[in-house]
Amino acid sequence: MNFSEELKKRTEEIEGILERYLPREEGFQRTVLEAMNYSVRAGGKRLRPMLMAESYRLFGGSGPVVEPFMAAMEMIHTYSLVHDDLPAMDNDEYRRGRKTTHVAYGEAMGILAGDALLNYAYETALTAFDTAPGNAGIPRALKILARKAGIWGMVGGQSVDVESEGQPLSREKLDFIYSLKTGALIEASMMIGAVLAGASEEDVQRIGQVASDVGLAFQIQDDILDVTSTVEVLGKPIHSDEKNNKTTYVTLEGLEKASQDVEEISARALRTLGSTGRENTFLEELIRYLISREK
Repeated sequence: MNFSEELKKRTEEIEGILERYLPREEGFQRTVLEAMNYSVRAGGKRLRPMLMAESYRLFGGSGPVVEPFMAAMEMIHTYSLVHDDLPAMDNDEYRRGRKTTHVAYGEAMGILAGDALLNYAYETALTAFDTAPGNAGIPRALKILARKAGIWGMVGGQSVDVESEGQPLSREKLDFIYSLKTGALIEASMMIGAVLAGASEEDVQRIGQVASDVGLAFQIQDDILDVTSTVEVLGKPIHSDEKNNKTTYVTLEGLEKASQDVEEISARALRTLGSTGRENTFLEELIRYLISREK
């Protein structure tokens, strides 16, 4: 298997799915619709819908029921980035190599575009009932999506992160922030894929642990890249954590240990994945890719 070619192919498939679910830019509220679509079309790794699709395949899932959840997950992730870039948060002007939503459309429309993407994500996920009305996993998948995106998941982690800005953090508190702010949506993605495929409760919990480790490794690597990468490669400002006086894994543990921990945590994720007794070569390579990514 040529991983680079497969990654490109799967990314293009996800882009196609997203396009099918994006709203039409029409009516008096056209500007907010344009801002929503601008935000989603900014690109990115599409990691979360990709992990969802591969977990779905891992447990024998087939059919389109997973697609509205893939689109919904990317909308939720995108809304979080739109709000994260706002002046009241990280105040970033560029993301993925182009102007952030609030810079392109104004701060008020940036806030509304984020709000709209979150709500529209649930509208999109609910269409799974039309796609596969007999799939008993849909209600549970919706519950996972809502909980992991909210105060017990991403929003909860983000709130603690904002509140802690400029303050020294303990490793325990940083781990809490990372597990919710970054890890929660990755956990939701892989667990939803498993649930929709009809995986056992034991396997759903196991894939959730894989996702937890993937999320932690991904965030630590993000911290590393903020220190070691360039604006041209990363597609967004570097040293933003330092600018915003944020404690990161790198500032707590140092660059060398952070790099070692990314490898160890990723290896643990792969071991847990192997314990399912199922094989998805691309998913394994995707997790390895996260270790060496440059953006």
